[in-house]
Amino acid sequence: MKRLREEELALWRSFVRLHASVIRRIEQDLADDRLIPLTWYDVLVALYQAPDHRLRMGVLKERTVLTASGITRLVERLEQQGLVRRERTEEDRRSTYAVLTRDGKRAFLQAWPTYEKGIADYFVNMLNAEEQRIIRSAFERMLAAHDAKGTASEPL
Repeated sequence: MKRLREEELALWRSFVRLHASVIRRIEQDLADDRLIPLTWYDVLVALYQAPDHRLRMGVLKERTVLTASGITRLVERLEQQGLVRRERTEEDRRSTYAVLTRDGKRAFLQAWPTYEKGIADYFVNMLNAEEQRIIRSAFERMLAAHDAKGTASEPL
């Protein structure tokens, strides 16, 4: 096994630290604006983008960064708040779907401007157009490699 060079390890650490910093800042902005937490947003946007605004719980887990138990607990909280509902289908009684409600759509849409501003302020605007192109290309190549191995999730 090839050992990581210090430059490679530094690249990884920078990526992890930047990700954590951007997420923390966006979470704080959402809290300051009295909007839904970012983890709620991630679930609601996945449902918003899904056909009929509904996904099987297993697929929803894959489209977020949560564990199976984490997504179950979060969907329970979202259901208590009226932002999603869970339902079973006649054709497959074993599967549970999470379905976006009207209030869930409203909460997602209200949070988007704050989230969008955070993405711009804390990430995109810190890069020039060429850096954005290069980083996006690298990320897409890496995601494609993970997809080929069956390990990547849907983009947020």
